[in-house]
Amino acid sequence: MSSDIPPDATRRALVTGLCGAVGAAVVPACGGSRGSDPGPAASPVPGPAPPTAAGGTPPALATTSDIPVGGGRVFPEDLVVVTQPTVGDLRAFDAICTHDGCMLTTVSDATIGCPCHGGRFAITDGTVVSGPAKRALTPRPISVRDGSIVLNP
Repeated sequence: MSSDIPPDATRRALVTGLCGAVGAAVVPACGGSRGSDPGPAASPVPGPAPPTAAGGTPPALATTSDIPVGGGRVFPEDLVVVTQPTVGDLRAFDAICTHDGCMLTTVSDATIGCPCHGGRFAITDGTVVSGPAKRALTPRPISVRDGSIVLNP
């Protein structure tokens, strides 16, 4: 060691640097947690693109006979709800409530229901029938191929 640098100066520099590095790693980990509350307007995180069947087409959601006339069915794994207001008139909408981002779970009485705050949407066009939501559901493109309902990309 050189005689003009006190021995405790290097120790102090080491401890100060080490504390700074530990503090820099710990502070970000403590700052962002809000527990289990996702916050207002939680929105779904888009998942991976749906796998494709042979020929590059997405796999079928269901057959047309799986969707009751005057009702519908929720496909949570695809974040979509498919309805059939009248015979042969198939429609699809995002299965996420526009009020607070909850997954829609039921289709009954010609409406799509949200379990979180009781919102209801029309099976014909996704408009709000009742509840706290102010915006209609977003339509999703589907097609029917050989009696199978396919969610278009």
